[in-house]
Amino acid sequence: MTSLKALLPLAVLLLMSVAPTETKVVRSMKDCNEFFLEKTPPHIPRILEGGNIWGQNRFKTICQTFEDTRTFVTLYDTKNKIPVFSAAKYRGDHEGKRPKPSPWMIEPQLDDTKGNNNMAPDNNKKTYENQAGNTDYKNKQGYDRGHLFPSSYGYDQIEKTSTFTLTNIVPQNKYFNNGSWYNMEKCIKCVMDEYCINENNKVEGYVVIGAQPSNKPKLNNRVNIPSMLWSAFCCYNSKDKKWLASAHWGENIKPKNKYLKTKTLQDLHKKLGKNTEVFPKTECPLKATVTNVYKNLNSNCNCQP
Repeated sequence: MTSLKALLPLAVLLLMSVAPTETKVVRSMKDCNEFFLEKTPPHIPRILEGGNIWGQNRFKTICQTFEDTRTFVTLYDTKNKIPVFSAAKYRGDHEGKRPKPSPWMIEPQLDDTKGNNNMAPDNNKKTYENQAGNTDYKNKQGYDRGHLFPSSYGYDQIEKTSTFTLTNIVPQNKYFNNGSWYNMEKCIKCVMDEYCINENNKVEGYVVIGAQPSNKPKLNNRVNIPSMLWSAFCCYNSKDKKWLASAHWGENIKPKNKYLKTKTLQDLHKKLGKNTEVFPKTECPLKATVTNVYKNLNSNCNCQP
């Protein structure tokens, strides 16, 4: 009869083979799909298809983790040193205050596969091979460190603080960032707080926010300056028994208008390119927007069709 001591090494090996990985940079979106509606990531031809990434050496899935808590997910382009998109499950704003200023953070595992599982403070003097660092934003040339997943959408202080990682940031025209883009973020937050109510009477919506790289000269010869930023949301309204969705985008320049036009998901898909789908295989309406509810919201929500 085999002794217990003899079986122990085999048992350990079996446990290791089925134990979930804690690493933040993963090979498939399926390893971090809790931040997508129905656990289904966007479909972006020749970048992300069926949850699988084309070009594993260039595009990296980051399960953004702060203080051992997963908060959102980013598909990061290590060549352009900006995110393709960040996506999150919106649960309302439990703690409304913006986090106190803290060091900008980076993703250790993009440059060291054995790096810490948590995002870490940036070394202000270091240039990273596979991601942007603080040194890349010192001469900003009129660009802000523009969030994709905004701090204001974070549920608590951990989630809000976690958005201040440079892997969630793009060079964004400062007037665009503080103008029409800010107004859009505020408007959609109001819509989700009021209308994205699940069957348990809790706020629940899903957002995907992305950037289109450009051929402009790079910021400090390192970081791609996007030509356009886009944002989409979808949720189920259990009170009205219907799905809601809308999309917005804007050129990364000083805006002429105070507000971005509210568009359909179908409009966004056409803008982003053939066969692109932000919420594939879901019931999100493709040809409808939420402009009909704007009149019911507080005027401070900054909503305009």
